[in-house]
Amino acid sequence: MAKKSSVNKNNHRRVLVARYAAKRKRLKDVANDLNKPGEERFAARLKLAQLPRNSAPSRVRNRCELTGRARGYYRKLKVCRNMLRDLASQGLIPGMTKSSW
Repeated sequence: MAKKSSVNKNNHRRVLVARYAAKRKRLKDVANDLNKPGEERFAARLKLAQLPRNSAPSRVRNRCELTGRARGYYRKLKVCRNMLRDLASQGLIPGMTKSSW
């Protein structure tokens, strides 16, 4: 089980990413548009740098929905490898069985 502070910090980052997504996209479009003058593009980059760091999507960490574990994460199921094995052994994941021979 991950520390609750790490899970809460990550959830807060997700909220900030959602809140600033439109503004961040607008500023990035202006900053990367080569048809705009250089001063306007530079001003957009400065405004982009003033946004909170945690509003960048790359700062969000994929974590297991059940335990908060950050490593061994399966995106399709949103769980870590340990929980995937437990759920598969209990028969809670449709179409998946634990192999044994």
